[in-house]
Amino acid sequence: MKKLLRIGVIALCSGTLLACQQPQSQSTAEKSDEVPEWVDLFNGKDLDDWTVKISKHEVGDNYANTFRVEDSVIKVRYDGYEEFDQQYGHIFFNKPFSHYLLRVEYRFVGEQAKGGEGWAWRNSGIMLHGQAPETMQKDQDFPISLEAQLLGGNGEEERTTGNLCTPGTQVVYKNEAFTPHCLNSTSQTYHGDQWVTADVLVLGDSVIKHIINKDTVMVYNKPTIDGGNVIHFDPQVKQDGKALTSGYFSLQSESHPVEFRKVAIIDLADYAQNSEKLNAVLANIQKREK
Repeated sequence: MKKLLRIGVIALCSGTLLACQQPQSQSTAEKSDEVPEWVDLFNGKDLDDWTVKISKHEVGDNYANTFRVEDSVIKVRYDGYEEFDQQYGHIFFNKPFSHYLLRVEYRFVGEQAKGGEGWAWRNSGIMLHGQAPETMQKDQDFPISLEAQLLGGNGEEERTTGNLCTPGTQVVYKNEAFTPHCLNSTSQTYHGDQWVTADVLVLGDSVIKHIINKDTVMVYNKPTIDGGNVIHFDPQVKQDGKALTSGYFSLQSESHPVEFRKVAIIDLADYAQNSEKLNAVLANIQKREK
């Protein structure tokens, strides 16, 4: 598996950008000293920059205080639920992005909510290139998006994390259209309540990488709106065949308590039209993160 942020020319060649045909030399990156800083999107105090959408509830209704901030951590809890009842939830950051590197530190804790499906045990996710929360219908279960699925182990069996799921979307994986709903990554299994770092590199629709604890575990490209696995959506929003080049990201509540202690981003939009500059910046980020 490739180490964290080995994403310069390699990443671009996974897509269809000009840099794949005319790769820049390592010296090009070495001559540039520009290294963008991480920007924290969660301030450790409140959720003022975020919007909650929980199925069966209106946008903005944080039903039963599902998403809360305690001890400088975003906590997903179900102590106010009598039954989970497929009330899948998502908390959206209030700004769309197209080209970026996202970092989320997460862990699973406690017991699953009553009524949660078996597959949702120690299950959450980071939704990428998603629709705006206000465009979701009241009873819609998941946003039309790409999911970097986060899973925890049971202490015995293998269970990968950083997988791919596709609610209302499709992608190209290993140069072929991928139409099933979920695809396992090559990650290790992370048992218990340990913190795990999930990074996602998103470069429009040219390449998307899932990176778990410094290992690249999933790579795909050319995401489009298409397929099933999402219900009660607005047909005007689900425009099948439309390329997904940008959108909102969100964090999931799927019936198991989960915590997020860091959510940070490096916005790469300023370099999106200059493959040489983007290669140099990615190479420098890689050096810093080693």
